Amino acid sequence: MKISLSIAITLLCQESVFAFAPFTANTLSSPPQQQQTPLRMSDWSDFAALEDDDDLYSTPDKDLPPAGKMTDLGYADENDPQEHKAEIGSNIPAPPLSYDGEAIFLPQGSVLELSEENVEGVLHACRSEIGTMFGYSAENRGVGITGGVDFVELDGPTVVLHLHGRFWHQRTTVLERVGKYLQGRIPEIVDYTVQDPWELTDEANDEAY
Repeated sequence: MKISLSIAITLLCQESVFAFAPFTANTLSSPPQQQQTPLRMSDWSDFAALEDDDDLYSTPDKDLPPAGKMTDLGYADENDPQEHKAEIGSNIPAPPLSYDGEAIFLPQGSVLELSEENVEGVLHACRSEIGTMFGYSAENRGVGITGGVDFVELDGPTVVLHLHGRFWHQRTTVLERVGKYLQGRIPEIVDYTVQDPWELTDEANDEAY
């Protein structure tokens, strides 16, 4: 009886083994790989070129040559020696000044009372500290920068200024730099503007000498 039971178990196991599908080498093969799409770098053809809006003469349709390249008008090149720039600039009148007082040099963050005298004094210091924007030095006039800035009046807490002459920077940029300089030393100044909105236009700069 024991022998018959063993034979039956053996036959049952063999039938179970043969019931499975044959085990071949294909069974070990890896699952099919997904097709990969190669990455392609952008050629930036859809992007417009960035423009430097701080340089008034950066666009080709302006009447005047690019900033620093005004030799066709008799000015020095920006890469010329300072002596050469000063030599040419000495023959060009400096921007007129209506203020003959002392400059008030103060660090940013100072607290000076708002008054016409203080605005005039701080503005005079501004002409020197950010002097590369203006034509008060012979070197700057030598390369065609003849612009100047004057105080006109106080309209409440608003400082009214006057821009004149030729600048390399956009006139709105000049006004902002001067206004921030004043506010950084006379915090009671709420706003700053120009006497005539036309002073901030490219046309005003193009017509200046």
